[in-house]
Amino acid sequence: MSIPQLVSIDFGSPEPGAPLLLLGPSLGTSASTLWRIAAQRLGQRAHVVGWELPGHGRSKEAAPQPFSMAELAAGVLALADEIAPGASFHYAGDSVGGCVGLQLLLDAPGRVHTATVACTAAKISTEDAWRSRAATVRTSGTSAVLAGSAERWFAPGYLNREPETGSALLHALGDADPEGYAQVCDALADFDVSDRLQEITVPVLAIAGRDDVATPPELLEHIASGVKDGRLAVLDDVGHLAPAEAPHQVAALISEHLLAGAPASEDAIYDAGMAVRRAVLGDAHVDRAVAGTTEFTADFQHMITRYAWGTIWTRPGLDRRSRSLITLTAMVARGHHEELAMHVRAARRNGLTNEEIKELFMQAAIYCGVPDANTAFRIAGPVLAEIDAG
Repeated sequence: MSIPQLVSIDFGSPEPGAPLLLLGPSLGTSASTLWRIAAQRLGQRAHVVGWELPGHGRSKEAAPQPFSMAELAAGVLALADEIAPGASFHYAGDSVGGCVGLQLLLDAPGRVHTATVACTAAKISTEDAWRSRAATVRTSGTSAVLAGSAERWFAPGYLNREPETGSALLHALGDADPEGYAQVCDALADFDVSDRLQEITVPVLAIAGRDDVATPPELLEHIASGVKDGRLAVLDDVGHLAPAEAPHQVAALISEHLLAGAPASEDAIYDAGMAVRRAVLGDAHVDRAVAGTTEFTADFQHMITRYAWGTIWTRPGLDRRSRSLITLTAMVARGHHEELAMHVRAARRNGLTNEEIKELFMQAAIYCGVPDANTAFRIAGPVLAEIDAG
């Protein structure tokens, strides 16, 4: 085997003995730029270490020899052994970093405790497309793919909203070693685990960007439904680089996923609850609730975070889409109009479409009552219009 020696970036650890979390990059990016903000938040509960693709970021040179995805995954495993020999670890990766994660789960399932794969697929694009891109970059350098990458990577408007991060990511692509970039293209050309997903038994969180044209949500749904224990999260206004475009949402989702298999101490349950509460309701909503907490309401806030979000919403038996459908129905049936708008927003964050929410209200009109459904339509209409308007 030709196992590349990978350069690592230690983002830090909250305390000795914290679980190890390895972060994998996307083709053409540096791990430090792609994961920087998310890693800071993840570092509150894990020893976070990123790794660079050969010829990318802090790894200045291509690998001495071509490598396959299995050999790249072996390089990640070797890096894990340098940090914590023989120990199991958590893994998260975007795009090709996600492909490496799937390969790790097939080749070394006993070493990976949980895996998060973002904006990726069991097979990305076609062999001919990757061979052609590799040839282009070997001939003309990575500058030849800058414009196309800028179009594929980001959700509409992102570069205007976050010009500094977007510029840094594109700068990393321009600085990437052409041969290193081409080597990864060649590895992706041969990568296809579509028929092996059912072999994966490690818990997998699949994160999709709703605006990702390179690996659209249906490819992440294929992973989540194909593995034994998978879950899908779809992020609005996110393209192909979710860890950079939505770092707080991605960090909250990964934190929750990490805690899913942790010992069920009260602190762990509360932390898991806060993570899923933020992921479902959004940081802004939760921050307002926390800021408004008083001595009188503090115990209640702690209770709902621990029990509703940390005990029920974290259970593996239903995905979040299903939980949102159930919760919206309960809001309509019980007339909880004050919280209906909040859970309509949560349902959209959990991947429900306007059409699906409409159908839920139609069903509720028959089984819960026309007046209740009428009120639900009246409340939800402006909320959905606001979400769609961005």
